[in-house]
Amino acid sequence: MYGLSSRLGSALVVVVVGVLLGGCGSKVINRAPVEDRGTGIGRPAPVAMDPTTPAVKQLPGFENAGKPGYYTVKPGDTLIRIGLDHGQSSKDIARWSALDNPNRIEIGQVLRVMPPTVSASNGVVTKPVTLASATPIATAPASAASADKHASSAPPPSSTPAPAATATAEDEIGWIWPTNGAVLAGFDEVKNKGLDIGGAAGDPVLAAADGRVVYVGAGLRGYGNLIILKHNNTYLTAYAHNQTLLIKEDQSVRKGQKIAEMGSSDADRVKLHFEVRRHGKPVDPAKYLPAR
Repeated sequence: MYGLSSRLGSALVVVVVGVLLGGCGSKVINRAPVEDRGTGIGRPAPVAMDPTTPAVKQLPGFENAGKPGYYTVKPGDTLIRIGLDHGQSSKDIARWSALDNPNRIEIGQVLRVMPPTVSASNGVVTKPVTLASATPIATAPASAASADKHASSAPPPSSTPAPAATATAEDEIGWIWPTNGAVLAGFDEVKNKGLDIGGAAGDPVLAAADGRVVYVGAGLRGYGNLIILKHNNTYLTAYAHNQTLLIKEDQSVRKGQKIAEMGSSDADRVKLHFEVRRHGKPVDPAKYLPAR
């Protein structure tokens, strides 16, 4: 009997120990992980930066995106087109934007399209030079008798200020027709941004007003051999499809000066495509040219 009791007691002890060990094992399996915020134990290791991964490139001028006087390059843009659309010389835009290579611009790049100015707080303000400036005509002094007569007939001074002029000096340009041919197609803001004027190959193309040559070449698609003149800080004119170009960039020209010969470069026939741009926006040249 004693031997049987001993064996039963030993078996009971084994069962109890097994149950305890099983319970301990389940607790180890279901235990939540420990997070040590001081040492980082229990947290995923940070991913190391690959030293060979290139940094994100910031295009020149990105800090000026959206600011007045700046333009973000879009697909299909050229510096010549940007200059024409903003009434500026492409060379000026390249200089203002500090371009190392004016023939290469990138989509998303930000260019300065208005002349830089110095803050008035520095005491200096940079102003663009106006190309066409009127010279006052000297007049002889009036005689004393004449002066007294005008003084007596003059109305008394009024405290009411005179009304402002409706047109600025820069709007007062004495335009002429750039050629004598008939108008083939009128102005349309979408389809035709100027006038198409007919003629024969070699007919003279004249400067419509005094100005400075800001572009000569064939770098603008759809315009062929092109000349762009800047007349002042408001107006540009463009002369397209020429067969011969007779002037150079940065040259000053006078109204009526022959600047090109009519042709059919990048066109379906011989014609002059003539544009007037006000602050870079195409306007109807017929509203500026004298009546025929």
